[in-house]
Amino acid sequence: MAERGRQVKGQICLLDARVRTALAEPDEGAATAEYAVVLVAATGFAAVLVALLKSGAVKSLLQALVNKALKVV
Repeated sequence: MAERGRQVKGQICLLDARVRTALAEPDEGAATAEYAVVLVAATGFAAVLVALLKSGAVKSLLQALVNKALKVV
């Protein structure tokens, strides 16, 4: 009877350790995946922004804006 009690106690301790381990770091890999998604999105946005800034219409608009801002009245 005492042996059975030790076995049950050991199983309960093992189960408790597993639950505590699972609850300690439930989203360990999620943060890395989220950072990767954000970096890919930011890189795509930067590529689109560079393409827009290199276009002729936007380039002339920015030049006109800078010239108007630097114009001394």
